[in-house]
Parts: sequence; C-alpha cells; structure tokens
Amino acid sequence: MLQPISSEQTPRGGWLKPLLIAALLLAVYPLGYYLALHVYQDDPATMSWNDREAFNKKIIATLTLDGAVSQSDVQQKLGGPDLSEARRSGATLLQLAYYRTHRALSDGLTTKDECTALLYIDRQLVAIGADAERRYFSHE
Repeated sequence: MLQPISSEQTPRGGWLKPLLIAALLLAVYPLGYYLALHVYQDDPATMSWNDREAFNKKIIATLTLDGAVSQSDVQQKLGGPDLSEARRSGATLLQLAYYRTHRALSDGLTTKDECTALLYIDRQLVAIGADAERRYFSHE
C-alpha cells in the first residue's frame, strides 16, 4: 500500500534544483542559437561537398539582379567559383562563374551541368542560371 510522503522524508527545496537547471538551459539555448546564426561565419572552403552544394544553392537563391550585387559581394559569401570563363566584348568585361549546386555523378569531377551559372558584366551580377549562359554566349 502506498504511503504518503511526509515533509521529513523529502529534502528541503528538492524541487528547486531541477527547476533552476531547466531555467538555466532555457536561458542559454537562445543565446547559443543566436550566436550560431549571427556570429559564426560559414566557410565554403572547409565544407564537405554536399554541404557546400546546399550552401551555394541557398545563397544563390537570395541574390538579386537589381544591379546592386557586385562580384566581390558574391565571392565574399560563396568563395571562388568551381568553374569560370571570361572574355571581353569591346570595352565590356563578361565573366561567367559556375558554382556547384547539385551532383549529377559522384566521380570527383565538377562539370557545368552540376553548377548554377552567374553572369557578371563589368563585375556586376546581371543574370543567374540558364539565362546567364545564354546571355554570355550571345553577347557581342
């Protein structure tokens, strides 16, 4: 038969210690979350290939073509491209940078069909994806 616990059998403030630990964890978790998102900087050079693909895809999806995004802005976020081409058309500099965003064949090589293209004209981002390649190869 169950017997009620008397106050003499329970340590004084026995419920207080678990409550303080829970409160401390609840206070520390948001701080760690904030630091991980806002202070820690991702370094594409140290990522595994599948993490880097996901990272590249995520960052490229946030890029805008309003003329305010420079080549150096993109390279600060993504690092150097996996593949690139460049040429001049008169006084205009065209650069096509390829960042790997999806793996087609796990052979250790990166090909253009596994990448998303970014087109810079005079170091300003002007096109992304298939449109970037079309504009680069048709620009005179």
